[in-house]
Parts: sequence; structure tokens; C-alpha cells
Amino acid sequence: MALTISDTPSAISGPIGPLDLLVIQPTPFCNLDCTYCYLPDRLNKKQISATVLDALFRRVFESDIVGGGFTVVWHAGEPLVLPPQFYADAFETITRHNHARVPVRHALQTNATLLNHAWCGLIKQHDLHIGVSVDGPDFLNDRCRTTRRGGGTHRRVMQGIETLRRHHVAFHVITVLTQAALDYPDELYAFYVENGIDHVGFNIEEIEGPNEHSSLSAADTDQRYRRFMSRFFDLVAAGGHGLRVREFDSTASALLHDGTTHPPRTHETVPFAIISVDCEGNFSSFSPELLGLRSAPYGDFVLGNVAVDSLAAAAASPRFAAMHADIAAGVERCRRQCSYFAFCGGGAPVNKYFENGSFDSTETLFCRLNRKALVDVLLDKLQPQADERRREDS
Repeated sequence: MALTISDTPSAISGPIGPLDLLVIQPTPFCNLDCTYCYLPDRLNKKQISATVLDALFRRVFESDIVGGGFTVVWHAGEPLVLPPQFYADAFETITRHNHARVPVRHALQTNATLLNHAWCGLIKQHDLHIGVSVDGPDFLNDRCRTTRRGGGTHRRVMQGIETLRRHHVAFHVITVLTQAALDYPDELYAFYVENGIDHVGFNIEEIEGPNEHSSLSAADTDQRYRRFMSRFFDLVAAGGHGLRVREFDSTASALLHDGTTHPPRTHETVPFAIISVDCEGNFSSFSPELLGLRSAPYGDFVLGNVAVDSLAAAAASPRFAAMHADIAAGVERCRRQCSYFAFCGGGAPVNKYFENGSFDSTETLFCRLNRKALVDVLLDKLQPQADERRREDS
């Protein structure tokens, strides 16, 4: 059954899809116990079955939300606790259902502690895009990224990174910025350069699900975050090491977009642009972090189960209609009230709900830092350069 706009309630308007990210949680279990993790069920060792995967990919490819290709992200808890053969079999299942031969990319986010020769062979064979979670040098990483006994993980992570480098596997790094990290832009930059890391993304410590508090909620965070990002930008610009920073790239792109009538497309607010699936086949949309969390008005945010529900049926459900309507209302509030809307497009629903208690709301901690502060910092950095080029060209 194909998913079309006409299948959804008449009160819902706007685009549905196309699918950009299919986020699969092969198991909720993680071998680490990071203090800021939002996942509520990290001790559960249940694994997604071949039957669930078969039903999932049948549902995806029978719908009409698959356009010019999409990315499958294997994520949460730690994907590498499952053996390489699990993924080899999963890729065969995808190929079997992908009759139109739509381009499907695969990405895997890992804490790197379980990487070995067999894993690197699978990664290279299937051209997996690898993200490694590490919070910088040991004195920063081991504050929050700990074992279940409270021990540090930095040594094991760096062994995993060395394994990737030894096998010539490209990877990027995700670093979570906590209040403590904001004092160490130079040390973080040196860590990336010294370890041959050429692409980094900064996540902030967010308020989501079980992580009900963030160290970044402190009163002086905005000023310290801006100072950190300003210094890090200067280090990257002067360093000559070719380090790419996701936040600088995306914010610069948004600034170039300014003045058009269509703000950047925010996939987290477009239904079925992102589909998240847990190990039991339950699926949701919008922010991936919603899956597995609970709320009073929406329950567990689950829209259906691949064993019994098509994507079209989920899009026609009352729960989907309520979530979509409230998320759209929140985006409209942002459009009317926020002067940064042209650089953002409406914010992440999961942050709005767990910080403000409603999708139909506006500013969040993530928004203040990862949108507004970054725009201001990059405008301060890039505007003088643009003015200088215009003077040289005149």
C-alpha cells in the first residue's frame, strides 16, 4: 500500500517524506553507561530479528516515500554488540526488497570499543560510513563516557580508532559538549589533529528522556559556548589541517540561504523524512530520540509496528495527526516569533517536548546554542571576510 498525501487526515497539510534517514536500533543494549545518555533501556539485550527486518524493508519499499535514495543509520544502544554477520545478512535483506535499485547508504555510530579486524573487513566491503563517539582527551571523555562500573573508556576508544586507521577506514567523530568541555577548545583541537581526525560534529548535552538535566543549563553557558566556538573557529581557520566541523559547515550553508522564501528543510519536522525503528519493529517519525520515550498526551510516540502496520496506515492514525499538528504549530510559532527562523526552520521536536512540555513551543537549549549562538559567531567571523572581498573586487 503506497503512502500518499491523500491517505492522511484532511487536517494535515504539507509534505510527507521523501525518506532521508531510516534509523534502526538493532538492540537497545550498550556496553557503556554514559551519564548523559537519553536511552531508557540500555540493559536490555533483545536483538532485532530477521523476520522484523524483512517486514521493515518490505514496508519501506512498498511505500512511495522512497525517492532518490536514503541512508540507513544503525544506532542505539551500541550496534557493534551484534556480530558482523548480522549486518551482512541485513544488507542482503535490503537488496532483496530494493527492486528499483534505489541508492541506499549505510552509516553506523559506535563507541569504537569493540572494533576489530572482522569489523573493519565488513565496513570496507559494504562502504559503511562510520561515526565514532569520543569526547576528546581522556580527562574530558572519561567524565561522562564510562563503563558500567564507572571506569574510563578513553583507552579502549582510542584502540578502536587506531584499528580503523590501521585498516584505512575513514571515519568522523561526534563529541558531546558539556559545561566542562567549554573551557578546552585548544585541547580538543589538538586532540583531533594529533589523532588524524579530520571531521568532527559537536552535539550538546541535551535534555531528553531520562537525561532530565544538562550541565549546559547554567546561567553563563551562552557566553562560554560562544567563546568556545569562536576560539575553535579561529583554530580551524589558522591550523591548515583541513579539519571540518559539521556545525560550521551547516551554519555557513544556512547563512548563504538567508533572504530566500524557503528556510532550510528541517527533516525532524517533516513526517516520514526520518523513520526510526526499534528492535521489536515499532516505528515512529520526526526526532529519532522520541522512539522509546514516553509522554502523557502521545504515549510512547510509536506510530505502528512493521509486522502489522503499513506506513500509510500510520500516517492516517489519530496519534500521527496529533503529533504532526502540534509539531507544525510549534514550527509556525517559531516562524512568527524568531528572527533566526530563516537559519533554522523550526527546531527539533524532541527538544521542544522534553524542555518545554509541548511540541507546540519555541526556544530550547539546543536552539539557543546550536542555532542562535552559532549564527552569531559565524556572522562575526565571515562578515569581515565578505566585506574585504567586496572591497578587493570593487
